[in-house]
Amino acid sequence: MDIWFLILITLSVAALLRVGVSTFLSSQKKSLPPGPLTFPIVGNFLWLRKSFLELEPILRSLHACYGPMVTLHVGSQPSVFVASPALAHEALVHRGAAFAGRPPPLAVDHVLSTNQHDITSSYGPTWRLLRRNFTAEILHPSRVRSYSRARAWVLDILMAELKSQPGGVVRIVNHFQYTMFCLLLMCFGDRLEEKQIKQIEDVQRRLLLGLRRFNVLNLSPRVGKLVLRKRWKELYELRDYRNHVLVPFIRARSKAKIEQLNKAKEDGNDGDSIVSYVDTLLDLELPEEKRKLEEDEMVCLCSEFLDAGTDTTSTALQWIMANLVKYLEIQERLYDEIKSVVGQGAEQVKEEDLPRMGYLKAVVLGGLRRHPPGHFVLPHAVTEDTELGGYVIPKDGTINFNVAEMGRDPEVWEDPMAFKPERFLNYGGGEAGGFDITGSREIKMMPFGVGRRMCPAYGLAMLHLEYFVANLVWLFQWQTVADEEVDLSEKVEFTVVMKNPLKAQICPRNLST
Repeated sequence: MDIWFLILITLSVAALLRVGVSTFLSSQKKSLPPGPLTFPIVGNFLWLRKSFLELEPILRSLHACYGPMVTLHVGSQPSVFVASPALAHEALVHRGAAFAGRPPPLAVDHVLSTNQHDITSSYGPTWRLLRRNFTAEILHPSRVRSYSRARAWVLDILMAELKSQPGGVVRIVNHFQYTMFCLLLMCFGDRLEEKQIKQIEDVQRRLLLGLRRFNVLNLSPRVGKLVLRKRWKELYELRDYRNHVLVPFIRARSKAKIEQLNKAKEDGNDGDSIVSYVDTLLDLELPEEKRKLEEDEMVCLCSEFLDAGTDTTSTALQWIMANLVKYLEIQERLYDEIKSVVGQGAEQVKEEDLPRMGYLKAVVLGGLRRHPPGHFVLPHAVTEDTELGGYVIPKDGTINFNVAEMGRDPEVWEDPMAFKPERFLNYGGGEAGGFDITGSREIKMMPFGVGRRMCPAYGLAMLHLEYFVANLVWLFQWQTVADEEVDLSEKVEFTVVMKNPLKAQICPRNLST
């Protein structure tokens, strides 16, 4: 495959040379933030072949040399990397509208996002409609409460899986991923069979883990479609497989919704059925095109929903539990808090108990600060030349915010690489609930992003993390496996995961478990 990559580079250089040189010269005139001297074409290929995790140590040294804003030439436009919480706050909060854009979509994005019909797409009327629908219809407090029985059902599934492991030794990553996919009730409105859940999990994991493999297709799509025909075919086949898996669930929900409406008319009431994400999509009308969503567009939105709510949450959950296994004194302090709230005889921790557990929230925030699932938020872009920190971000230039570096900034956090949940108890009169995770007042960490493009479901994610962490600690004691250590090394998949997934020895804390 390397020979084809070299051929692609050779063919692309001629096409990109003129654009690259003009971009480079114009960038110098516009006073871009400093960075290494890189000839555009060579630089593009150099950086595009590296993952963000591979770039992090390079960026760290560049920031030490050039300051909190560094420019690399990644793709046809310069990419600015920001590691300063203060500059991120200025851009994303004080001047949010100017920095709310997205870079021009890449070729692979066009295929997988159905021409940008998703919430992470470009800023505009369609984006506002899709985001408003999601926040108002799915994330409304009453709607979130309506899914509480589903969460309890999923918790029972997880606990049964853990108790069935031979010798009490569990490799939890697969259990956590499956657990999050069991919450598909929120997307499709019905409890799915295990076979169906596994099928959806398979297609979503293949898409996420295949993204890096398809990056080469973005370099020069016209040339690539000749040279890399097999890989383009593989991409289209994977997209079609996703449609094959998800479309039947959308059609089933559409049929069920019609039946529910007819039944409601006959009975004279609206019933108490759960409203799913698909239900809300069936009624939407695109503002600019004056039409309803097509099936493949709903597939894209459902896929986005599943990615955002499963992989990131299961990854964060594993990191938090890894630290609780590594630091048993923190785990026991958390257990004591839970016991003081729910009482010794409680079978499970209920959702209504969570707001009274300040240390639990501190543990979750500590995990998100030290191990954010995404080390960078999705790239932002400006629609016109925009000044930041004394430099100019050129029109359509990409700007990236380094989430991991901000959460580990030694000027903001004392002993930044340590897992110390108690540091979050200093906010809001001794309660972790006083910490501003939205970054609206100031940015100290931003695992969910900040500003107009902040993850709209951050509250739901915090609820899920607190709920599952509390019950995992309440029902089981978690310890290291004999002669093994917890390894906190990282690697990139779709999110930044544990290089060596957590394996732990669990023991029921109460006879009832």
